[in-house]
Amino acid sequence: MQQKAPLVKLAITTGEPAGVGPEISFAATLDFLNEQANAHITLLGDINLLTPQVIPENLMERLHIQSTPLAESVEPGVLNPANAKYVLSLLDQASDGCMKGRFDAMVTAPVQKSVINIAGIPFTGHTEYLAERCNTKHVVMMLCAPLPQGFLGLKTPRDLRVALVSTHLPLKEVSAALSIELILETIQIVDQDLKKKFGIAKPVMRVAGLNPHAGESGYLGQEEIQCISPAIELAKEQGINVSGPYPGDTMFDARALEKVDAFIAMYHDQGLAPFKFVTFGGGVNVTLGLPFIRTSVDHGTALDIAGKGIAESGSMLEALRLAYQLALNQRKPS
Repeated sequence: MQQKAPLVKLAITTGEPAGVGPEISFAATLDFLNEQANAHITLLGDINLLTPQVIPENLMERLHIQSTPLAESVEPGVLNPANAKYVLSLLDQASDGCMKGRFDAMVTAPVQKSVINIAGIPFTGHTEYLAERCNTKHVVMMLCAPLPQGFLGLKTPRDLRVALVSTHLPLKEVSAALSIELILETIQIVDQDLKKKFGIAKPVMRVAGLNPHAGESGYLGQEEIQCISPAIELAKEQGINVSGPYPGDTMFDARALEKVDAFIAMYHDQGLAPFKFVTFGGGVNVTLGLPFIRTSVDHGTALDIAGKGIAESGSMLEALRLAYQLALNQRKPS
């Protein structure tokens, strides 16, 4: 008799309590557990926010609520800095659980960066917070979404993946932040995790330039010459299948979707504006380079619709599906 595979254990941090995080987390959890019998989910958050309806009896054994009390009560759509430490404690519990092997992956609902900073806690985003907590020098933010057959002429279904060299920086600071080392490490991390976590044996990557026309041989900027091209060449010498730099407005060539496993952009909107235009809110945020799997929704807290019962949970469901698949990939012998 074949032994049953152990359940894949996922943790969800339910995010900003005044936003849509708690409701989309609960809704997506029920959908995912009905869809996937080999999964267990732990919801992290205040239990009063996470039980708007009765948990179906058939799911009770595979759904656990790890309750953490709010500092102060919540009104949907109204931010309260008093609950900032509560939000971060959910991230701490999930990341600790992953590092100790209790969870196979963590999935995060959106947080409100501004209210955490108003509370006096410096916070740039999930990506940077988890990197610091895990003492990881360099992590990479990557967005993923499935594209259906026929979309932009695709002959088969294909995943669109866009990684970023810099993340939450003001645009005026991006150029100074770029270096050969940073770009090379980003390429290396994307290549490594596409192999290890996504199961792609020989990833193919494209890298964008920073300036219009990728600098036009130096006439429109020097970054391509000084750091982007040298980093790409060093990566090639290491056997990484990467090309560029490509102009940002032509890198996402529809014909390239058939053969490119990841596109690497220099800054946030260069990569995520085209990504979100074609994925229509169905994307998933993945943090590469961490010692565990972390996925997230690709949208914000949506304070204007919180508590109204109209928030879409599709992105959270996709984040759960991807976390589950990445966890299975990591179980396979290398």
